[in-house]
Amino acid sequence: MLLAAGLEGRAVHTQAARLPAASPLTSIAEAKHQLRRLGLTDRLSQAYANRVLDVHRLRILLEFAERGTIAATAAALGYTPSAISQQLTTLEREADAALLDRTARAAELTEAGKRLVARAAEILAMIEAAEADLAAPEPAGRVAISAFPTAAVAFAPALTRTVRAHPGLSLLLRQTAGREVLRLVKAGQVDVAIVDDWAGRLAAGQPGFRFYPLITDPLVLVVPRGHWAADPRIPVSLHNLREEPWLAPPAGEASRRAVDQVLAVAGGVAEAPSEFEGLATILSLVARGIGVAILPRLTLAGGDARVAVRELPDSQPARDLYAVARASSVRRPAVAVIVRALTTAARGLPGGSRAGGETPVPAHNEN
Repeated sequence: MLLAAGLEGRAVHTQAARLPAASPLTSIAEAKHQLRRLGLTDRLSQAYANRVLDVHRLRILLEFAERGTIAATAAALGYTPSAISQQLTTLEREADAALLDRTARAAELTEAGKRLVARAAEILAMIEAAEADLAAPEPAGRVAISAFPTAAVAFAPALTRTVRAHPGLSLLLRQTAGREVLRLVKAGQVDVAIVDDWAGRLAAGQPGFRFYPLITDPLVLVVPRGHWAADPRIPVSLHNLREEPWLAPPAGEASRRAVDQVLAVAGGVAEAPSEFEGLATILSLVARGIGVAILPRLTLAGGDARVAVRELPDSQPARDLYAVARASSVRRPAVAVIVRALTTAARGLPGGSRAGGETPVPAHNEN
């Protein structure tokens, strides 16, 4: 079988793909037998054995399966809907099977399309794992990293030093927030992501990823340097701060829910907090004396002499930070050296003592 790697202009030649729980395939006849055993149609079996399946188009098919519409797929990948439709039509010709059931207003996967989606993820993972095994031992190539803004500020220096230490390595650091980042990692658009988890369940049921613990990041009180609560001799009392002008992220954000939980336990505040997008924006406003705030400690990683940071009384909510990569990519030297740089840098940050080095947490299933 020949799988054409459309994104990089390369092709991976094998007599047949190695499939889980199957003996090595040594002939076209054996390939057809294995594919029929897996429930693929004869026509699709012939396509796998004799035709060319473009890797880039397989990625588009996976994206369509996740997004549900051609328009959403096009928006996610940066193409026009017409281009996505044409790519999927070409993939159908390559597979010699109808993969989409199209109507005037919608499209959905056929049974053959669903089966190909299931195998496409395995095919792409095997190709990436093979490339990692064949890669030169010295880290090289571009690594795309995604991080939410405060993590980008905290870890960018370590990442920059790592890139400078390996001349063949280049870096693209994107700022992305929310669960959308895991989809980008899964789709291969991002190699390593820094994510936060307030609920402690992010790694549950995610066998396609590897989660590397970085730090535990607690909430802290941030006030202007000249504020009375900045005096370390005065015990922190949120009740005594209830009349202050509070600043907070927009309602619905994970960090805002944590802040509301803390303030509710303390008896609430006199007026609802003013809402601002971005923790760095809130920190800047506190530094200018506009109000007070409760923020994750990592927000202060860049330092700001105009504010004072106070520990909150009693046990308070905290988030866990992880570096996340595809399980099939972690043996790639360029990815491995980035993960190592992040876990090493984490040990130098407050809350980094819990980091488990380069050992990922188990991808357990939720009960």
